[in-house]
Amino acid sequence: MNLRRDVFQAIADPTRRTILLLVASQSMTAGAIASNFETARPTVSKHLQILVECELLEQEQNGREIYYRLNPEKIKVIADFIEPFRTMWDDRFNKLEALMKGYQSKE
Repeated sequence: MNLRRDVFQAIADPTRRTILLLVASQSMTAGAIASNFETARPTVSKHLQILVECELLEQEQNGREIYYRLNPEKIKVIADFIEPFRTMWDDRFNKLEALMKGYQSKE
C-alpha cells in the first residue's frame, strides 16, 4: 500500500532539500547522489524513496542505472503555494524600508 506522503514534510528535511538541489540541474544516479553525503547509502536511498513517493523526483531507467531527476510540475505546486507569503513579506519589508527612510530623513 502506497501511502501518499506530505510534500512539505518531505522538504522539511535538510538532506532531502540538498538532494533536490543536486538533481535540479542534471539527472543523477543514487550512487552519485549518495557520494555527496557522509551517511550510509541506504539512508540516502530512503530519502530518495520519500522524494519519489511525493513526486518531487522522477525515476528513469537507463541501462542498469536508475537516474533521478526533478519533477518541475511538483516543484511549481510548492512555489505557487509559497508565492502569496513571499509577496506579503516583500510588501511588509518595502513598507518598513519606506518608514525607516522617512525616519532617517527627519533626523
